Amino acid sequence: MTVLLEMNAIQKAFNGVPALSGASVEIERGEVHALIGQNGAGKSTMIKVLTGVYRRDDGKITFNGHDSVLTNPREAQAAGIATIYQELTLVPLRSVTENVMMGYEPKRFGAFIDWPAAHARTREILTRFGIDIDVKMPLGSYSTAIQQLVAIARAVSLDAKLVIMDEPTSSLDSSEVKTLFGVVRSLREAGVSVLYVSHFLDELFEICDRVTTMRDGKTVGCARLAETTKLDLIAGMLGRDTSEITEAGMTEFGGGTAKKGDILLEAKDVATGPRLTKFNMTLHRGEIVGLGGLLGAGRTEAARALFGVDPLRRGTISLKGAPAPSQPANAITAGLGYLTEDRKAEGIIPDMSVRENMTLALLPRMTKGGQIDRARERKIVQHYIDALGIKTADMEQPIRELSGGNQQKVLLARWLAIEPDILILDEPTRGVDVGAKREIQLIIRNFVDRGYSVVLISSEFEELVEGADRIVVLNEGRCITELTNPGVTEHKLVQALAQTSEASA
Repeated sequence: MTVLLEMNAIQKAFNGVPALSGASVEIERGEVHALIGQNGAGKSTMIKVLTGVYRRDDGKITFNGHDSVLTNPREAQAAGIATIYQELTLVPLRSVTENVMMGYEPKRFGAFIDWPAAHARTREILTRFGIDIDVKMPLGSYSTAIQQLVAIARAVSLDAKLVIMDEPTSSLDSSEVKTLFGVVRSLREAGVSVLYVSHFLDELFEICDRVTTMRDGKTVGCARLAETTKLDLIAGMLGRDTSEITEAGMTEFGGGTAKKGDILLEAKDVATGPRLTKFNMTLHRGEIVGLGGLLGAGRTEAARALFGVDPLRRGTISLKGAPAPSQPANAITAGLGYLTEDRKAEGIIPDMSVRENMTLALLPRMTKGGQIDRARERKIVQHYIDALGIKTADMEQPIRELSGGNQQKVLLARWLAIEPDILILDEPTRGVDVGAKREIQLIIRNFVDRGYSVVLISSEFEELVEGADRIVVLNEGRCITELTNPGVTEHKLVQALAQTSEASA
C-alpha cells in the first residue's frame, strides 16, 4: 500500500509549553489507523496541526504526495481531509439538511439554494447510515446519537481522501456503533483512509489496521493491531512495562466494599416526563450507586431530577429525611453536586480560566463584603491541580486550551472543592483515556471512603460493575431491578438489560 499522509517530527508549543515534541504518524491509503494516548498526550493538537487549526512550529507534513501547509480547516477540506471532532460542531436550530450540506448547497440560477435537491441529497447520504428521519426538522430535535451520525455523514459526504474521527462512538448505542463500523469498512474498501481516535480499546481491535501511540507530545510506538495486545497499548500510553501494570493491579477497581451509613437520599416513584416515569433509589452515606441502562433509559433524567433541574410530576425525593430542594442553587447549598454529561454545553465556560471554572460553585463561600478571598482561592485551585494531576500551563490558562480529559478533571474539582455530601456524576470518564479514567475512578472511590456518597452514571458496563456498590437498572424510564456487589458481573448486567428489553417489547 502507498502512503497517503506522513507527519514527521512535528513541533508545537503554547506559551512556551511544548504540546508536540517531534511527533510523527504515517497513514496508508485505504487504511483505518488508530491514534491513542492519554489526555494531554498531543492527539488533538496533532489533528489540529494537520487540519490547519494550528500552525506547526517545525516538522514536515506530506499529504497525497505533496508537501502540505494548510492554514485553516476549509483548506483542509478542499485538500480532501474531513474531520469529525469529539465535541460536535453542528447548529442544532438549523435543519438536518442545512447541517449536512452547509457550504456545499446545490444552487439554481447560480445564486439560489435548490432546497428539493439539497433535501434529496441529504436523504441519500443518511440512507448509507441507516438513518431515516425528516431532514427538514431542526437537528436539535433529535437525540445526541442521531446528531453524531449526522456529523459523520456530513464528513463522509465531502468525498474525502482522509476522514478523521475523534471519539465517534462516544454517544452511540451498540446498534449505531455497528452501523458506523459498516461505514468505516466501506470507506476502507473504497480506498479512503480513516484516522480513528478512541479511548475504547476494544473498538480498535475490531475496526483498525494499525495503531500509533503518543505520550507527552511524542510518538512512542506504531504497531499492527493483529500483532499487539490491549495490555501492550495501555503500557505504551502510561510509559510502563506490562509487568508493572499487572503487579500494580491497574485493572482492579473494586465495588461492593462500602460500609453503608444512614440513608442520605431517597427517590420514590419519581416521574418528570415521558423519559422518566417511575424512578426509585436509595443512597446511603459512604456508597456508590450506579444507574445502568441503555441509551435513552432515563439515567440522565433521573440525575436531573435528583439535582432539582427538572420539576417532579409525580413521586417524592427526600434528602436527609426532608424534602429535597427543587432548584439547583438550593441543591448545592444543601450538599449536592452534579457533574453533567455534556461537558461542552453544560460544564465548562470556554473563555474563562482554569481557576475561574474550578471555583464557580465555591465563590459564595469565599466572598465576604463583596470581595473574593483570592489567596484562599488560588490555594484551593493549586491543591486540586496537584491532587488530580491536571495538565495546564498555569491556573490562568483558558480551559478551552486543555485536553478533554483535563477539562473533565477541572469540572470534577469544581464539585470536590465544595465537599458535597452527595456527588452525582453523569458519564464522568466519557472521552477520557485509560490512564486518566483510572485516576478519576480512584478519586471517586477515595471521596466515598471519606464518608461521602456518589450516584454514578456510565454507559460502560465494566465501569459500573467495578465501581458501584449497587446498580439500579433502568429501562424506558422505569427502574426494573437492582444488582448488589460483590458478585455483579457484566454478564449479569447485560442479562438484566436483555430481559427488561424483551419484557417491554
